[in-house]
Parts: sequence; C-alpha cells; structure tokens
Amino acid sequence: MKVRSMIWFVVIAGILAGVAFIRLAPSDVARWHKPIGDAENTTGDGWAARVVPATPGLLSDLHQGMLRLPRTELLAGSVAEGRLTYITRSKVMGFPDYTTVEQDGDQIKLYARLRFGKSDLGVNGKRLDGLLEDVRGKRSGAKGEDGA
Repeated sequence: MKVRSMIWFVVIAGILAGVAFIRLAPSDVARWHKPIGDAENTTGDGWAARVVPATPGLLSDLHQGMLRLPRTELLAGSVAEGRLTYITRSKVMGFPDYTTVEQDGDQIKLYARLRFGKSDLGVNGKRLDGLLEDVRGKRSGAKGEDGA
C-alpha cells in the first residue's frame, strides 16, 4: 500500500511540475518575435498562416482584435514597428500559442503557432480566421454607420 501511494505521489507531482513549467516558462522574444518571411494561406499541424491585402489602419485594427481575444497579451512589437507578437493561452492548461501579425508592403501576414506539442487541433487556424472575420465585421459596420 505504501508503494502504491508513493507511485501516485510521484505521478501527481510530475503532472503538477509539467503544468507549472507550461504556465511559468519564460517566452524568449528573440525566438518568437521574428519576421514571418514567405507566407501563404495555409494550415499545418500546430500552425497556421494567413495573408491579406493591407489597407489603411488594418494593422491597428488587427492589434485591437488580438487584444480582445481571451487570455491574449502582447509579447513584443508595436503597430509603428509593423510587427506584433502575442501569446494566447489555452483555457484549461494554459498552453501558450504565439501569433505574429506583420505588415510587409501591401500585405499583412499572420502566423500562429504552438509552443508545446505537435498538434493544436486546428485552434491556431480558427483563431486567425475568427480574428479576420471579427475585424472585417467591425470595419464594414463602421463604414455602414458613416454611410460610406
């Protein structure tokens, strides 16, 4: 009975240590806040990329849209810099995903990826699509109010 209790203690302690590491591991800005490079609209295991035409104010609108997302905070960058990187944490375990939004000439590139594991179950692609839909909706609503 004592051995079984000790095994359970070790297992639970290991799980708690893993959760603590996931939640408390520092984010290396140099690793995550980098230029996106070539990108296209695609989704892979653990990552997704989207490219949209740049329009005036769109980068700022995307920044505000990212900040409206639950459990999301700015890691580095600014609208003035033209590149912003965010951390979004999963609700239950706090797994970090990193999203970079960058204006590159007449394009805005969005790149979302996980930090831990191999698959994000499509969450990053859904986040980017939801962000773009939200911003498009707010932009078209604002135009409609002005009569433009």
